[in-house]
Amino acid sequence: MRSSLAPGVWFFRAFSRDSWFRGSILLLTFLIYTCYHMSRKPISVVKSRLHQNCSEQIQPINDTHSLNDTMWCSWAPFDKDNYKELLAGVDNAFLVAYAIGMFISGVFGERLPLRYYLSAGMLLSGLFTSLFGLGYFWNIHELWYFVVIQVCNGLVQTTGWPSVVTCVGNWFGKGKRGFIMGIWNSHTSVGNILGSLIAGIWVNGQWGLSFVVPGIITAIMGVITFLFLIEHPEDVDCSPPQHHGEPAENQDNPEDPGNSPCSIRDSGLETVAKTSKGPCEEPAAIDFFGALRIPGVVEFSLCLLFAKLVSYTFLYWLPLYISNVAHFSAKEAGDLSTLFDVGGIIGGIMAGLISDYTNGRATTCCVMLILAAPMMFLYNYIGQDGITSSIVMLIICGGLVNGPYALITTAVSADLGTHKSLKGNAKALSTVTAIIDGTGSIGAALGPLLAGLISPTGWNNVFYMLISADVLACLLLCRLVYKEILAWKVSLSRGSGSSVVLTHQR
Repeated sequence: MRSSLAPGVWFFRAFSRDSWFRGSILLLTFLIYTCYHMSRKPISVVKSRLHQNCSEQIQPINDTHSLNDTMWCSWAPFDKDNYKELLAGVDNAFLVAYAIGMFISGVFGERLPLRYYLSAGMLLSGLFTSLFGLGYFWNIHELWYFVVIQVCNGLVQTTGWPSVVTCVGNWFGKGKRGFIMGIWNSHTSVGNILGSLIAGIWVNGQWGLSFVVPGIITAIMGVITFLFLIEHPEDVDCSPPQHHGEPAENQDNPEDPGNSPCSIRDSGLETVAKTSKGPCEEPAAIDFFGALRIPGVVEFSLCLLFAKLVSYTFLYWLPLYISNVAHFSAKEAGDLSTLFDVGGIIGGIMAGLISDYTNGRATTCCVMLILAAPMMFLYNYIGQDGITSSIVMLIICGGLVNGPYALITTAVSADLGTHKSLKGNAKALSTVTAIIDGTGSIGAALGPLLAGLISPTGWNNVFYMLISADVLACLLLCRLVYKEILAWKVSLSRGSGSSVVLTHQR
């Protein structure tokens, strides 16, 4: 019985149990989205294998290609001069499907059990990732096959992001959210690193395994998700977090009947009495246009469009750029490109820490975007002068490019999804996350497509495009940055006023 325990003992047990569940959910969702990103990365590593210069390789005796054919070892249909456009089309098939599906996914994520939704998405994602690689073993050389597989994979991968952000938002309140989610969001970079390293093992041989192995791992993770994911703290009698619209006193007394899971979930609805004995009435899920009216959603969504354009261009084209400019092998280029994601881990954590300390999400993003533009320019011009400069520049660029992207898709999305205007109704979280990331995914589709179209004119033009997008992302946050500066001024003036009053009283 709870009453037989000393208050300190009960608090310690409850705290330890809550912390254990929160830690396990954070780890599980981290691994879930690591697998999602791991399954996306192999295509960028395998690109340089699908089209390569074969003049330095020994042609098999029974090969039917001409001796003067320097593309005999490339994989049709990517063995022609328009291979960059074809590869950009394959990328875009995934990214356009992902962008379209993301706007729909959030609506389903609010209304379906997340455990089933995520599990099904991971199993199907593992299947389609593996099918892409099986094209090697089945000797498939039709472009439509790879495009169709990418479209299907793009659609099913939209189950991931709104679901994991919603789940983490259900378990963690606003305090230190930027720091926690900054560490947690490193799953994006960890997944990219694992995807690059796994793909690199087989890229120079049976490149189909570069897709099949990540696909199998993703499917296994889907089964683990089905068995162990817990959507809400109330499902295991843990205390829920405090969001914007929730009065703090609801958290203080665990014995209060108004502190039950039912009343906590309905804390923003005036029609539900705390002492109600009836069944819990869930708050209605917010619609698409209602989510757009939440202050800051439109600005951060448009900012993410351009920020994600830059990030995903690096994600899909960096290994090929390194291979073409620095003349590294496919495996070496893939391994070196992982340093960009190492920088992304550092940048995401730093962005979360700084934004928590300053309470300025928009300002943190804006400053990092301002610094990213000249660093990308310098990387293009001096980044390939030596291995040391390449390593340093890749880490710095990765941190400055992925820091704002990580902050917006995690802490900012969770903040806006539990905004005070919602009065405690956290049902908007998945929809807001889907709107922000869906808009960003339009940029993610445009970036690699533009890179494929522009790169034949020179890599310098690709970097000019990326710098322009970075500047536009920064400009879109100007209004929110101005509001944050005004809020800081008000806070400082209040602090000064309080100190003057205390001095006068003395």
